[in-house]
Amino acid sequence: MEGHKIQNSSCCQRLKGKVALVTGGGRGIGQAIAELFAAHGAKVLVATRTAKHGEVTVDKIRSAGGLADLLEVRLGSADAAKQCVDHAVQLWGVLDIVVHNAAYVPHSTLINTSNSEFQKAIDVSVATAFWLIKNAYPYLKKSSSGRLLFTSSLSAEKNHLSGLAHYGATKAAINALVRGAAVELGPDKITVNAVSPGGTRSPTFEASLSHEVITKWEDTIPLRRIGDPFDIAKAMLFLASDDAEYITGQNIIVDGGQLLGQSLPLDPNKPFGAP
Repeated sequence: MEGHKIQNSSCCQRLKGKVALVTGGGRGIGQAIAELFAAHGAKVLVATRTAKHGEVTVDKIRSAGGLADLLEVRLGSADAAKQCVDHAVQLWGVLDIVVHNAAYVPHSTLINTSNSEFQKAIDVSVATAFWLIKNAYPYLKKSSSGRLLFTSSLSAEKNHLSGLAHYGATKAAINALVRGAAVELGPDKITVNAVSPGGTRSPTFEASLSHEVITKWEDTIPLRRIGDPFDIAKAMLFLASDDAEYITGQNIIVDGGQLLGQSLPLDPNKPFGAP
């Protein structure tokens, strides 16, 4: 995320006075979400498994004049999800926005994925989403703009990389949960949405793929580049803001056109439809 310098400005703070919980906020997309939310006036609890990563995020937010705190937590249990919500409320008294971005991604084929790894992927992504909804609900109901946001994935629709079938399955479940929760929580004025990134540059992404593979992948994308974490964070910011108060149950795809695929050029010397 080098090159992204965020400055707080009171004239354009779309989340001023809001309290946000961001899981997986220590690196990559989660870090970008936390930084951008804080830049727009939110008080942000960065919940992350690895304290040193979360400390970097919190330090960057504070250095830019924002408000943030860190919770080191290993998600995957009902108690851990409750701890996240309770900690945010203990800090600031309210909770307006929950972003569940954390996930567990074992890079292996289905045949080589152990039962425990598959269960952990479900627990960290899907089950934690369920537990966060249950624990955050009483506070989001009191908020004038309760928001539940989830990082899904293009993998729920299309497998770009082998060894991610289990990950795609958890994200497809997230998408279904978003739709169901939107219906149930709508009467309480709580919106529920997801953002599905395509390939997005992050420490894990760049450590897993060679420069050659990334370059070839970019050539197939209509906008000709892999996404940046802030591309995803901007979509999350919109959905968290008052501008999206009438949007719920949606999965916003942010992929530079990756899902569309690459079109083949027509031969200018051969009229379309000619035999």
